[in-house]
Amino acid sequence: MEPTSPAPATSPPPRLLSLDAYRGAVMILLAVNGFGLAALAKNSDSALLKWLGFQTSHPEWLSHFHLVGFALWDMIQPAFMFIVGVAVPYSFAKRAALGQSRGKLVAHAWTRALFLILLGVFLTSVRAKETQWIFTNVLCQIGLGYPFLLLLAGRRARTQLIAGAAVLGINWLAFLLYPVPESNAAAVAAGDPGALAGFFGHWSIHTNLAADFDHWFLNLFPRSEPFVMNAGGYTTLNFVPAFVTMLAGLMCGELLRNEAFVPLAKVKRLLLAAVVMLAVGVILGVTICPVVKRLWTPSWMLFSGAYVTALLAVFYWAIDVKGWKGWTFPLVVAGLNPLALYVMGQLSRGWTLSQLKIHLPGFVFSGPSTPVVEALLPALVFWLIVWWMHRRKIYLRL
Repeated sequence: MEPTSPAPATSPPPRLLSLDAYRGAVMILLAVNGFGLAALAKNSDSALLKWLGFQTSHPEWLSHFHLVGFALWDMIQPAFMFIVGVAVPYSFAKRAALGQSRGKLVAHAWTRALFLILLGVFLTSVRAKETQWIFTNVLCQIGLGYPFLLLLAGRRARTQLIAGAAVLGINWLAFLLYPVPESNAAAVAAGDPGALAGFFGHWSIHTNLAADFDHWFLNLFPRSEPFVMNAGGYTTLNFVPAFVTMLAGLMCGELLRNEAFVPLAKVKRLLLAAVVMLAVGVILGVTICPVVKRLWTPSWMLFSGAYVTALLAVFYWAIDVKGWKGWTFPLVVAGLNPLALYVMGQLSRGWTLSQLKIHLPGFVFSGPSTPVVEALLPALVFWLIVWWMHRRKIYLRL
């Protein structure tokens, strides 16, 4: 007969519905693949469609437009990583309430980080002929930063702020001190959108510190051909400033769990933090550090962090403060099974679409709106699957 575990001293804390809904909104945007609007806009002269297409695709390099403007699609990954940070205080509180020691929490965090990295590599390699040892997938980026997030969980806010500022400052200085190759001037003259002029040349595509690090680091792994570059300019070292995005989420999560503040005061603090981050991010972006999502520059961390923090404030105010919960069900279903939804989208979107085309009437996929239909129907299938899982309390978690 196995010994029974002692009952926890306290019951697990309740879930934050607004966080589940926020996470679900991000996952649904990923699942619908931008609603197919980018593909639809390619063959259209409509100014509205062109704008929507821009919002659902990644800009070529710079991520900052008209002082405070951005492409919505660029905000998906920051929101994803930010939400991971927000959830950490709730996850740790739940495990502590269940009687887990600090040692078990640390072991779980490191195990989770390893599995996230390996899962990210696996998903990157699905359609390749060999393992793709590349760590730019969002799961890899979360996994690389997660253990460091653990070190700051539960610390004083001042300590967390100093740590975050130090990481961003060191990242900026390292890029600045790395020499700009002579070829950058020619690339600027040729009109390469990824080549930045003057001082900002330290953050040009493929010729920066992080890109050269990958050229060395990724070739340490077994591969049939040498790694040369990531076509989009994404790098492994993005996880360093992206860790601060998760840290910002952690700080927001700890604020939301802090009973010393009434709910409306929490909303105001979140919005104030968003305003400060936006102001600092914009100032940095036009002076000493370009806003580049594909390198996760410090200015991008602050710029994007402002918007994802403000969105958390809106969700929290609407759902947990005002109590407007009726509309959240589709989002919450997706938000409770984000890993399942993400993996299905990465592994089986193409196969699911091909099966739908076999079994549904041809007219469904004909006409000018075909890209939208092709984006929505597989996403609907994936949502129905996670809804079925939710009804049976099946949740895929690491």
